[in-house]
Amino acid sequence: FSAEQEAQTLRKAMKGLGTDEDAIIETLTKLNVSQRQQVLITYKSTIGRDLIDDLKSELSGNFERVIIGLMTPTTMYDVHELRRALKGAGTDEGCLIEILASRTNAEIRHINENYKLQYGSTLEDDIVSDTSSMFRRVLVSLATGNRDEGTFVDEALAQQDAQALYEAGEKKWGTDEMQFMSILCTRNRCHLLRVFDVYRVIANKDITDSIKSEMSGDLEDALLAVVKCMRNKPAYFAERLYKSMKGLGTDDSTLIRVMVSRAEIDMLYIRREFLAMYGKSLHSFIKGDCSGDYRKVLLRLCGG
Repeated sequence: FSAEQEAQTLRKAMKGLGTDEDAIIETLTKLNVSQRQQVLITYKSTIGRDLIDDLKSELSGNFERVIIGLMTPTTMYDVHELRRALKGAGTDEGCLIEILASRTNAEIRHINENYKLQYGSTLEDDIVSDTSSMFRRVLVSLATGNRDEGTFVDEALAQQDAQALYEAGEKKWGTDEMQFMSILCTRNRCHLLRVFDVYRVIANKDITDSIKSEMSGDLEDALLAVVKCMRNKPAYFAERLYKSMKGLGTDDSTLIRVMVSRAEIDMLYIRREFLAMYGKSLHSFIKGDCSGDYRKVLLRLCGG
């Protein structure tokens, strides 16, 4: 890998009349996120221009969004997406839920630090001013990045938690959402998986079915996302991708965010889950749903 060589290739692809989109796709998708950052710096030092500015002036639409996303450091990409979800026209609840339910404590802490540096307000303050009621409390809880990340399962506590969830939902008239939030947003993954097993025995139904029947709207989506991420994160993202493309029209924001943010983390697993869940490959789904350079770059990120 030579940052200088890649920088020259990119410059050549954008110089003069017309843009060589294939060269841009080829160059950027074969590099990893830290290599792309090196190219960014080298581009400026050897060519004396800003790569992001050049890309923005040459590209447009969804294709541009993917390429700029790839050029953004991982944490900053999440920061920008959260900010867009909160401060854009209307709130993109799906984006808030997806990022906050799926990132690790360390990732959330980095997001919080960078968000504050970038925008001068804290992520929590912006969540509080932009959302309401129980949904707001779940997001604030997830945004603290304070989940127990150990692997210890306290069997007695697991029994107690499962019973508490049952009594907070299925067993009573009305739902005690606080109880759901305090257990689902703080316990470690291994413990929660055990709680879900015990819950199924007590309630005679899966925790996700209870959440669906007891809650609605954004709160339901948020708690379901937490459960799904605990059970199988790649399957959660596979579902996000499927829903972004099925039916009429495409939810490009979600499609781009998942493809860009997971490309180097668990894309192979997401592809496997996608195929298992929907009987079609992610590759064929993207192919049928997108077109042009946008399709080309997404297929490269999907790989295979």
